[in-house]
Amino acid sequence: MSLSIPYSVLDLSPVCEGSTPAQAFANSLDLARHAEAQGYTRYWLAEHHNMPGIASAATSVLIGHIAGGTSTIRVGSGGIMLPNHAPLQVAEQFGTLASLYPGRIDLGLGRAPGTDQPTARALRRYFDSADQFPADVNELLRYFNPVQPGQLVQAVPGGGLEVPVWLLGSSLFSAQLAASMGLPFAFASHFAPDAMDQALALYHRDFRRSARLQQPYAILGVNVIAADTDEEARRLFTTAQQSFVNLRRGRPGLIPAPIEDIEAFWEPHEKAGVERALACSVVGGPDTVKRGLAEFIQRHRPDELIIAANIYDHAARKHSYTLAAEALRG
Repeated sequence: MSLSIPYSVLDLSPVCEGSTPAQAFANSLDLARHAEAQGYTRYWLAEHHNMPGIASAATSVLIGHIAGGTSTIRVGSGGIMLPNHAPLQVAEQFGTLASLYPGRIDLGLGRAPGTDQPTARALRRYFDSADQFPADVNELLRYFNPVQPGQLVQAVPGGGLEVPVWLLGSSLFSAQLAASMGLPFAFASHFAPDAMDQALALYHRDFRRSARLQQPYAILGVNVIAADTDEEARRLFTTAQQSFVNLRRGRPGLIPAPIEDIEAFWEPHEKAGVERALACSVVGGPDTVKRGLAEFIQRHRPDELIIAANIYDHAARKHSYTLAAEALRG
């Protein structure tokens, strides 16, 4: 079957052991330029806080850095965690980005805080809870509408600008909300795949056309760890596996180097949890990756793939994205 669907990058701007956030930002820009040359459609950055191995906390600032250093690839958030922010401020930030880089900015919105509870409290001085999310999304969308006479509050810039808004999620809640609001939907199957098929079915079944979108459009996240051989790819994948175990042990740290024997690192229950979380992963050499991506696309029928690759070595990470692109272009 043809693999010819759009493919994109999800980047957390990883800070690896022995490195710094400044180097992570340089690597992200280098990867974005590489992805642009490889035909990737969009380059999304994710908001996380209080995580030493993830440097993309100030997401809109980093989006500006990436968009300013590239020329054609779409750049956006995958996503902005809206409960952490006032909708007006998000509209102003992305209105600014869309004014600087017209036709290239995406705004993906998530409902989770993107962090632990103490940090969530530090971020939200007037926290009402994520139950306000649908109302906050509606408020945000209104700020992008053309400004009306007598409108008391407007986003400057932002009003009247074309900023595509996506809903992100790992549950049925976000799928249902995206369907009811007529918005494109991205599912976080790269780390929380359990509800993927049910969420996709619900989104397609209940989708209502809107001024923003005439038919459903769904992106699925997938981990692709590609190398010249299956053995080398499996070794590179141990970085992501270690990171998940460390997070579950309550010790999130810098992104670890790969190891030769992952079985000596984790306990059986940890292995089971990581394998479930990372079930949507394609790991291997070029033939294995092409076959795995074909099977994933054929089974789940996404409109687009967004690829995560938590790889320690920057050159190996770029090479992995090259091999993924070659598989999807083939």
